Amino acid sequence: MAILDILVYPNPLLRQETDLVTTFDGKLKKLIADMWETMYVAKGVGLAAPQVGVPIKLLVAEWEERRQVLINPSIIEKSGSEKREEGCLSFPGIYEEVERPERIRILYQDEKGESHDEIVEGYLARIFSHETDHLNGKLLIDHVSLLKRAFLKKKFGRKARIS
Repeated sequence: MAILDILVYPNPLLRQETDLVTTFDGKLKKLIADMWETMYVAKGVGLAAPQVGVPIKLLVAEWEERRQVLINPSIIEKSGSEKREEGCLSFPGIYEEVERPERIRILYQDEKGESHDEIVEGYLARIFSHETDHLNGKLLIDHVSLLKRAFLKKKFGRKARIS
């Protein structure tokens, strides 16, 4: 396994359109293993492939000993609403209040290509919603007020120029 570099905002690859996964092979299994390792080292609870520079519809997530790979996920129903603090590995050190659905119905494939239709609630629904956003080019910064967004853009723009 290898630890992958996590892209940090404002890297334009974070906004790149992602492709459907159509081949479930050893290369995909290696990427998944590397994403798990990367997520654990970064102390995250979820990681989407675009965050490591791979523009495909793939995410890994773990919460309360439930470890899951979602490929080509699609949220087809949302209900309830909850505002909670949320972080993102692509915005290190930033935690913002974000409103997310309390319950979602999500269609996805696992690493073998088998299809699943699942209803998820609570914090796991938040994780899946957050990571699915990454697959659609939507970021944490898109969920905050215009004033806070301007502050974060300035802060991360300055970091990008320094690096």
